Amino acid sequence: MINRRQILAVLGAALFVGFPATTAFAQEVTLRLHQFLPAQANVPKLILDVWADNVEKDSGGRIKVDRFPSMQLGGAPPELMDQVIDGVADVVWTVVGYTPGRFPSTEVFELPFMVSNSRAASYAYWKMFDEHMKDTEFKDVHILGTWVHGPGLFHTADPVEKPADLQGMKIRGASRMVNKLLEALGAEPVGMPVPAIPEALSKGVIDGTTIPWEVTESLKVPELVHNHTEFEGPALYDVTFVLAMNKGVYDGLPDDLKAVIDKNSGLDFSVFAGGTQADADGPARQIAVDLGNNIITISKDDAEANWLPLVQPIYAEWVADMKTKGIDGQALIDEARSLMAEYEAAH
Repeated sequence: MINRRQILAVLGAALFVGFPATTAFAQEVTLRLHQFLPAQANVPKLILDVWADNVEKDSGGRIKVDRFPSMQLGGAPPELMDQVIDGVADVVWTVVGYTPGRFPSTEVFELPFMVSNSRAASYAYWKMFDEHMKDTEFKDVHILGTWVHGPGLFHTADPVEKPADLQGMKIRGASRMVNKLLEALGAEPVGMPVPAIPEALSKGVIDGTTIPWEVTESLKVPELVHNHTEFEGPALYDVTFVLAMNKGVYDGLPDDLKAVIDKNSGLDFSVFAGGTQADADGPARQIAVDLGNNIITISKDDAEANWLPLVQPIYAEWVADMKTKGIDGQALIDEARSLMAEYEAAH
């Protein structure tokens, strides 16, 4: 007598045999990619989608990347790193500074007037991650890329032509180091993730924000405030990013699919991401120009004479802070500068 379990097994086997092999085996892995910006913003459109499309193509369709913009899997942007560690998402793109204090070495690239070239800084960041951070600060996650955005600047309701103009202004800061910069310049820092900026500007909760040009487009910042203060020479500040993958998910991949992920990760991808994000600054800046907004440019000489002295103490404070964590901050500064110079000399 054939029992019910045997009948189901026979039916299941028959169904499996009749199912086309291409359909059954073409997609072996689905990765959930989670991030905080709208899908049409520059980073998702020009970097994350390119990464995901390349992974799908190079895997012959065996890896599918489901994209979840604007925190669609739930939570807030500062939770993204824990989400990827805990397996809520398989891959996340996030601002490292959203979790202050957890990845201190990355802050070397967020020091004021430290970065002049986003590609060079992204190159140095990956090199230093691979050497110093991979098995320490980032040991709980598999990092796919490390990069910085283009030059950070002020976008404000009232013009900012000199540090004194910032006195009493409430300015959104992206990270712990940017907030220290704002304090040193006399502004009142207000911490908040990028998606909260438009509402905070429109309601007057803040008087301005620090972000690079490229993200102003998707946030409609040039329509909300009409003054923009940029700097010649080294950037006022930069912010660090990572594209991170759940370690268990990566480790569980077969070797050939790990090779696909590896091919689309690392130094070249990091430089591509940082450079692409910086390249998107120009078109976004043009939107502010076309609107007739007031774009103030601080010359390199002006920055060195009137701005840099106010923020220079942040360097010594940061080195002292790193020492309490067992990190040689001055050595990181020197190495970052050397690697950025190395990249620029070669390009």
